[in-house]
Amino acid sequence: MNKRLININELSEYIGLSTSTIYSWVSQRRIPFVKCGRLTKFDLERINNWIKESSVQEKKFY
Repeated sequence: MNKRLININELSEYIGLSTSTIYSWVSQRRIPFVKCGRLTKFDLERINNWIKESSVQEKKFY
């Protein structure tokens, strides 16, 4: 069974950012997250979409 919701440590490893950066982005609502009671979880589908939407296209030089 694949996990859909991951914790902050797993997300940190997945996207290569520190947990303190992720906590900061959560408090600023800059990254999608899910509250499960007092726990903060991250939906992998929404994270992957967020990464795709935040990506900048490369510029082609001729």
